[in-house]
This record gives sequence, structure tokens and C-alpha cells, in this order.
Amino acid sequence: MTVISIQSQVAWGHVGNSAAAFPIQLHGIDVVAVPTTLLSNRPGYPTIRGRVLDVQLVADLLRGIEERGAVESARIILSGYLGSADIAIEVADFAARAKAENPTLLYCCDPVLGDRDRGMFVRADIPPLVRDQLCPLADIITPNHFEFEFLCGARVATIDDVIAQASALTARGPATIVITSAELAGTPDGEIETLAIERTQSGKICAWRVRTPRVPISPSGTGDLFAALFIAGRARGLATPEALSHAASGIHGVLVRTAEHGTEEMRIVESANVMLDPKPRFAAVAIPAS
Repeated sequence: MTVISIQSQVAWGHVGNSAAAFPIQLHGIDVVAVPTTLLSNRPGYPTIRGRVLDVQLVADLLRGIEERGAVESARIILSGYLGSADIAIEVADFAARAKAENPTLLYCCDPVLGDRDRGMFVRADIPPLVRDQLCPLADIITPNHFEFEFLCGARVATIDDVIAQASALTARGPATIVITSAELAGTPDGEIETLAIERTQSGKICAWRVRTPRVPISPSGTGDLFAALFIAGRARGLATPEALSHAASGIHGVLVRTAEHGTEEMRIVESANVMLDPKPRFAAVAIPAS
């Protein structure tokens, strides 16, 4: 069983593939990691070295893994931070090609574009490509609240808003939408919500929510880690609500351990047991149709 993971890579810290590969491998899944950047560290430190890779190099790597049979053996493609519009186009071409070659292959697009604190933090020509080319190809998307509003073109403040906008978005491509870091009217103080909305093959819309205690830190890479844990669950056969519970519980455990150590980077490696068998486990609760 294999996941093809196409996203940034850093030498120091845990974002992109440097946050996603190990957690996926922990679950007994091989990772074919294709970098879109090679950086010394994430932005936010006093210095940063390295660069976004040339699109020709990324394209060559993708062709190379195809030649080794990675597409035939893969269960899921995961894409994250892309770095340039040219790379976004190349990843869209690869995903379309791979899904045509392997019809059972799922594509999960983590639309790494921005957040509420910083707004958009990618080049201005990337978000429209993610919205209009990558997300329609995807079976699963995992935006945070800010990114979800961009993809929908609307503000969402209530659970009914989320379900209505996600239902419309599923009609344009992805069957499963997972919204992380949701802050909605009715969310209890001191908690944060993760929501999943899914259109079944019969066209029915199902929705679930997980509420976890808010941990008073905000390290980079949490979205990358969440997407990795979610698709690891799906690759191993978990249904969406079980994969949602597993990922939300696992990332909560990692954040608790990170807060205990007071470090800027997530304590991913030493949290292996937490990611495999998180305790406490927070259940995904079905949201009744309104």
C-alpha cells in the first residue's frame, strides 16, 4: 500500500512532507515523497535557505515515479504546498493522468493557501489554480476554515452555512470535504471543531463533527499532519467518520505533547504512539440534517 505525497520539504522542522511522511509510514503505508520545495526551514525563522523547485524538476520526478510503477500501487495521492503556479498545473496534470491510469486511486488535495491570522501566504496566481483545477479533480479536500471560505466564495459562520456551502462544493468535484480549525457560532469556548461533509454515491449528504479542547499553541504544519493522519486512516479502510476521529484525536495528542515541551516545532517523532492509538479519542458525531 502506497501514498504519493507531493508537497514542500524542509531540512529542519515539521511541515509538508517533513510532517506527513513519518505519520503515514507509522500506519504501515509506504510513502513516495515528491518535494515541491527544498528549504532549510519554514518561513518564520530569522533566516531561510533553499528554494521552490523548478517545475521541470518536479515534472521529471513525477514521470520517474510513474516509470517505477508508483501509480499502479498507490492508494491515495496527497498534494499540499505547491510553491508556484507552474507546479500547481503540473500536479493537476499528474493527478488527472494517474486517476485515468488507476481508476481506484483517490486524490486528496490539501489546499495550502493561507489562514485567518496571515491571510493568503502563497503567490497570488496559485489560489485560483487550486480552486479551479486541483479541487475539481480531487476526491477529498482538507481546507482549514479560511481556505474553505475562499474555495466557496462565501463566509461561513454556522454549521448550516458549512453544510450548505460544502454540499454545493461537492457538486463541483470532491466527494469528501474536511474543514479543520473551524470556528463557528455555537462552538463552546475552549474547543475547536473539525467537520467532514460527504456526498454518498446515492447523492445523500452526510456530515460529522469532532470537538477537541483548544491547545494554546499554533505551530506550523498542523494542517499537513492532519491531512496525513486522515488519509492514513482512509488508506487503511476507515470510513470518513472514523478517519476524522482518528486524525483529530491524533493531532490533539501531538499538540498537547508539543505544548508540554514548549517548542516551536511539533514533537512528531516522539508522539508515534499518540498518532497510532490516540488517547483520549474524540468521537465524530453525526450532524442531523436540518
